[in-house]
Amino acid sequence: MSTAATVSTLKGARLPKWSPYAIAAGSVALGIGISFAAGLHSSIQWALIAGLLFVLGTYGIAARVEGRRQAKDRVATSLVWVAFLLAVVPLVSLVWSTVARGLKVLDFYFLTHSMGLVADDEPGGGIYHAILGSLEQVGLATLIAAPIGVLTAIYLVEYGRGRLAKAVTFFVDVMTGIPSIVAGLFILSIMLMFDMQPFGFAGSLALAILMMPVVVRSTEEMLKLVPNELREASLALGIPKWRTILKVVVPTSIGGITTGIMLAVARIAGETAPVLLLVWGNSLINANPFEGAQQSLPLYIYQQYANSAGAGAAYDRAWAASLTLIAFVMILNLVARGIARWKAPKTGR
Repeated sequence: MSTAATVSTLKGARLPKWSPYAIAAGSVALGIGISFAAGLHSSIQWALIAGLLFVLGTYGIAARVEGRRQAKDRVATSLVWVAFLLAVVPLVSLVWSTVARGLKVLDFYFLTHSMGLVADDEPGGGIYHAILGSLEQVGLATLIAAPIGVLTAIYLVEYGRGRLAKAVTFFVDVMTGIPSIVAGLFILSIMLMFDMQPFGFAGSLALAILMMPVVVRSTEEMLKLVPNELREASLALGIPKWRTILKVVVPTSIGGITTGIMLAVARIAGETAPVLLLVWGNSLINANPFEGAQQSLPLYIYQQYANSAGAGAAYDRAWAASLTLIAFVMILNLVARGIARWKAPKTGR
């Protein structure tokens, strides 16, 4: 037998590259037809039927043409795509609804004015005071949580041995699952002990508690990725360990550490419960986080929606503030990815 014939036999029959798209189109059409015939009016129902038909159709056609072994591989790939679409569809729907409803009142005036004396059922007003409060509260929380989290992670990876390291790891794991309301109640109990009134920095303390375990965990994983050969080479030159960490380990992983901090900031940026307990909200501009009640974007959204009864000017303002918050979190994620790519070790020859 010739070499060409042997290669052809080993390869066997293969489905064309466009076959998954054809199977997907046929599954969608058949799923819609079955849904109409069965009297199903929910788009979720016909989407699930189409996904099931896509997986079954892929296996049947691939098994007939390529064999059962290759068909199982294609089914696994199909399940991954179906799961991906099931995860993306709600996200796209959420973003679409927020953009469509938030653009009604989102303009330069809305971003540069506070509510002032505007009543909840009246048009006008803006979110400048909420943006200012969120930036100050989240910024102060980051200044507190980021250094503590990074130093804790360095201790656990580079120095942590024995009972103390195990205890720190245990409490970090516990803090990762603490509900935000519990962090708010902890700070509130301290405020009540000292007869303190609501102020923005109190919310920052609660947000810092929620942020610290995220920073510790992300930084810890990034430090573990640094090759031990780099540490050993530095130590072999007689450089102290603390300087090796400062000059070799941290710069190598700074991109991942920064990404983790940014993601932790995005995680606390949408918290409402601690701010509601500790900051209370304020319709006027308060640029001092250490005195008096302040506003924040998540709390503003909650208050406007709670007072809107599902319609009216407050309802539109709630959606516009939601769109602003989503844009803020998205920008943070893009900045984190940009920093990670910029600071990533160069792999070129």
